[in-house]
Amino acid sequence: MSIISYLTNNIFKQPPILLGLIAMIGLIIQGKSISDVIKGTFKTIIGVIVLFKGVSIISVALSPLSSAFSTLYKIPKNNEFNPNGWIDFIGTYGSEIGVVIVLAFIVNILIARFTKVKNIFLTGHILFWMSYIFVATGVESGLIGTKLIIFATIFLSIYIIVVPFLMKPLVKKVTGSDEFTIGHTTSIFCFIGAGIGKLMGESNKSTEDVKVPSYLGFIKDTTIASSLILTITFLVVGLIIGSEARVEVFGTALNSISIIGGMQYDLFSFSLMAGLTFGAGLTILLAGVRLMLSEIIPAFKGISDKFIPNAIPALDIPMVFSYAPNALTLGFLISMISSILTIVVLAWTGNINYSIIPLTVACFFDVAPGAIFANAYGGRKAAIVSSAISGVVLILLVNFAMPSLFNTVAGFNQAFGGNDFSIWAIISRLFGGMF
Repeated sequence: MSIISYLTNNIFKQPPILLGLIAMIGLIIQGKSISDVIKGTFKTIIGVIVLFKGVSIISVALSPLSSAFSTLYKIPKNNEFNPNGWIDFIGTYGSEIGVVIVLAFIVNILIARFTKVKNIFLTGHILFWMSYIFVATGVESGLIGTKLIIFATIFLSIYIIVVPFLMKPLVKKVTGSDEFTIGHTTSIFCFIGAGIGKLMGESNKSTEDVKVPSYLGFIKDTTIASSLILTITFLVVGLIIGSEARVEVFGTALNSISIIGGMQYDLFSFSLMAGLTFGAGLTILLAGVRLMLSEIIPAFKGISDKFIPNAIPALDIPMVFSYAPNALTLGFLISMISSILTIVVLAWTGNINYSIIPLTVACFFDVAPGAIFANAYGGRKAAIVSSAISGVVLILLVNFAMPSLFNTVAGFNQAFGGNDFSIWAIISRLFGGMF
């Protein structure tokens, strides 16, 4: 158990080390020099760290917006579950989560070695959190001990093997290459986007081909466009919620986005800094993706050629961001609007049974990528339609998944659900009674 605990906390739960280890092994197998091995390993680790720092900056920039929307729509708080209980769950069931990760990863390797399903799941943080979800639904089903581990291992193995395999042709459509697939909780929205794109079938009219006047050319720069959109959104929401609420919500978050401490709160300067912080995070994220991708794919090829011929890595969703940045920005904006409207309608009609908050981070990292796939198959109209629909689905999935996680990690679903976490919680919970 101590070995498994070490592997879980220091390898599988640390994506930079996991992917750096993969790169190192691949380079050694290829007979690269010590210099090349060190360089490739460190560049991979640094690339992943840069990527996650970008993600962290984006999350910090978006967090106060989520709090502002909660204040704006006066979303009722449900106190029947502990919103922080999902943190305690890790301490209670950390060992089981670790065992499940190791067993499922071994199954993944064996399947890739002896079958035609050749993808290896390398998105370490998703591997950890999906194990966490399946252990939680097992506990909700009354399972303990060996039965709990078997249950969670079966579902985690299915997820990390089947989902990236189904994503493979979609990724190839976007990238034009089959060097990697995607292993991320966005898959449900990528399938929705691709499906709507196929139905609409206008892939020649891409979001990336939109012509704008020369004086508006800066809009085609995703970083600048995203920064402007968020700045305006912060300003509008801040004005609507009133001075007292915006000082409480935005003033509290001021230090998290300030470059220099001790700044005095001001709506305009805060909104501008929050928007530009998001843009900075996106720039850093994309730089990390490019750095990591340039090293991990050639290194992984060394491993696959030696032990698992034709195997490909299943990687994090930012890998596809650069292929259609306009679609990503459009998907984020539209899904934010449709998801917020869904919350308002559900609250107005009395159909929200649990506390649901706007999921700004999920809109960017889960729903918005679906617009990239919709655009690849059906052009910009498909990207718009799929983003609007997916924003609705996001909120519905959070609501429907709450009963499956109510006594364990409902707070995690409340904050980070609406994606594969939620839909697979529902699916696995349905089968929990069979064990």
